[in-house]
Amino acid sequence: MSSPSCPAATTLPLPNGALPTVGLGCWKLANPEAIVSKAIEKGWRHIDSACDYGNEVEVGKGIKKGLEAAGVKRSDLFVTSKLWNTYHRPEHVEAACRKTLADLGLDYLDLYLIHFPIPLKFVPFETRYPPEWTHDPSGENVMVPDPVSISETWSAMESLVEKGLVKDIGVANFNAALILELLKKSKIKPAVNQIELHPHLSQDRLVEFCKAKGIAVTGFSPLGSGSYIELGMDNGQGVGLLKDPAVLSIAAKHSKSPAQILLRWGVERGNAIIPKTSSEGRLEENINIFDFELDDKDMEEMAKLNRNMRYNDPGVFCKGMGGDYPIWD
Repeated sequence: MSSPSCPAATTLPLPNGALPTVGLGCWKLANPEAIVSKAIEKGWRHIDSACDYGNEVEVGKGIKKGLEAAGVKRSDLFVTSKLWNTYHRPEHVEAACRKTLADLGLDYLDLYLIHFPIPLKFVPFETRYPPEWTHDPSGENVMVPDPVSISETWSAMESLVEKGLVKDIGVANFNAALILELLKKSKIKPAVNQIELHPHLSQDRLVEFCKAKGIAVTGFSPLGSGSYIELGMDNGQGVGLLKDPAVLSIAAKHSKSPAQILLRWGVERGNAIIPKTSSEGRLEENINIFDFELDDKDMEEMAKLNRNMRYNDPGVFCKGMGGDYPIWD
C-alpha cells in the first residue's frame, strides 16, 4: 500500500499540546547530556526519553543546559517519557512518574506513555533502577508477570493528567485490539501510540486505525535496524535500510542522504518520528527534512520495501540478553 505524498506538518495536534514531528530518541544515546543540549541549541524541540533507557538524569542535565544555551523556555520544549513494565500497578504509577520528573529535573511531562502492554512484577527503586526486563538477573533470570489489567494502569495514568504532572498520556507498542479494549473504559483516550515504524515494518493498517480513532502515531527506529543489529536483535538478518538500493536511488534523486529519505518517509505519512543519533553533525541532517517532499513514485517504491520485519520483539530479545520467559497462565 502506498501513502499519498503531501506536505508534512511540523507538529501534530494533541488534546493538550502539539507534538513536534521530529524528536530526538534517547535510547542507547552516547553522551546524552551533551547531545541533548546540542540538539536543543540546533532547534530540536522534542526529546523522547524513558525510565528504561537508564539515562534520564543525564538527559535532564542536557535539557537544562540546552534551554539556557538556546534561550528558550521549558514551554517551548516537548518532553516524552514512559512508564516501565514493573510499575503497572496503580499504586506505583504516580511514584514512577515522579521519579522520572525528578531525574529529568522537570515539573511536568508533555507526554507519558505506557512503554509496553506487558505488566511485570514490581521491583522497588532502591532494589534496582531501572529494573529492566528480568525480575532477578542474579538469580532465576526470567520475566515475572503481574496480573494487572491495562485499564487499571490507565486509570492511574489519567490521574496524572488531573494532578498536572502530565499534559497528555498515551501508549507504546499497542496493537488495535489492545487500544479498542482500552477505549471501552477510558475517560481520557490515548493521545499517541508509539510503535516500531520504518519501511521494513510499515504497519499501514495499524497506522490507519490509530488515525481513525484520533490517535497520533510516533514511529520509533525510523532508520531501521541499525541499533538492533549491534545487539544481535535483528534475527540474523543483518540488513540495513540505509544501504538499500531503492533508498539510495531516491536519495540521489533529491540530493539528500539516505537517512533524510527514511525520515521524510515517516513524516510524509503523517506520523511523528524519533531518530537517535550520538553525532552532533547528524543532528542537523536529521532535522533538515522539511525543504523537500517525496512524490507518489517515491512513496510507491518505498512501500515495496515492507517485509513485516519487527526488530523490537520482547519475546526474542529477552532471550537474546540471557533471560527467559515462562509460559504465562
